[in-house]
Amino acid sequence: MIELHNLRSPKGSHRSRKRVGRGPGSGKGKTSGRGEKGQNSRSGGGVPAWFEGGQMPLQRRIPKRGFKNRNRIEYQVVNVGDLHIVDGDATPEGLKAAGLVRSLRRPVKILGSGEIDVAVNCSVHAVSASARKKIEAAGGSVTTISLRGGEDHGEDQ
Repeated sequence: MIELHNLRSPKGSHRSRKRVGRGPGSGKGKTSGRGEKGQNSRSGGGVPAWFEGGQMPLQRRIPKRGFKNRNRIEYQVVNVGDLHIVDGDATPEGLKAAGLVRSLRRPVKILGSGEIDVAVNCSVHAVSASARKKIEAAGGSVTTISLRGGEDHGEDQ
């Protein structure tokens, strides 16, 4: 029976390392397979993968557009049409239990795609205007939570 203490690698799966600089008989003596002279023959020599021999490099030749906002808020989105899955109130914890969001660390936003016919009390970080209208038309309520954790606004927002 194979157990951890008697595992073996398959034959031929490990090749022994190339031993360079061990004399002319080895076939990799003297210059050790590095050729004659030049930058690549020196220890510590060689050029970075992106170096183009002094030519203006690609990352500097192409135009730059736009920017990445470091302060962006990446919401986990849940559609109104999926809220019927949630048992009880649609809080971040309830949505996670229902499998609609992955993490409790990232904020949750409800979007207006789909239809809802059950009254759901939603308490999430953000809600689109169309989602708010659909939830309230079905008899539910919407409360937004501040991103820092406390309650932000009531239903009158």
